[in-house]
Order: sequence, then C-alpha cells, then structure tokens
Amino acid sequence: MEELKDKWFNIEAIAEYLSITEDTARTWVREGKLPAYKVGKRYKFKLSEVDEWVRSGKINEGEDANAE
Repeated sequence: MEELKDKWFNIEAIAEYLSITEDTARTWVREGKLPAYKVGKRYKFKLSEVDEWVRSGKINEGEDANAE
C-alpha cells in the first residue's frame, strides 16, 4: 500500500477514489479545497496528500459546494 501513496492519479481516478464526480473534484480544485498539481492542461493528485486532506477533515468543507 505504501507504493500507492507515492503514486500520482488523474482526475478520473481521484474522483472514483473519493466517491465523487469528476465535476465535483474539478470544482474543489478550482476553489483550492482539494490538493492538486496542474501539469499542462491536466490536474494530477498525489494520493498521500489527498489522504492527509481527508484525514484533516477538510473534505467536509467541500461537501455542500456540489451536493450529489
């Protein structure tokens, strides 16, 4: 599992990982809520940073932004 934490994920994979839509993930990135890196025209996510973000409770700040 440690190998996964250092991997980079695209928006599709991180949305599936967080059980949210890709649109919600994009909105949270634009609002500065979800940690991401812009590589060219695409966003990339480091799993360890996303996990830390979830553990810190910051995911709850974004939930009302795009209720599904």
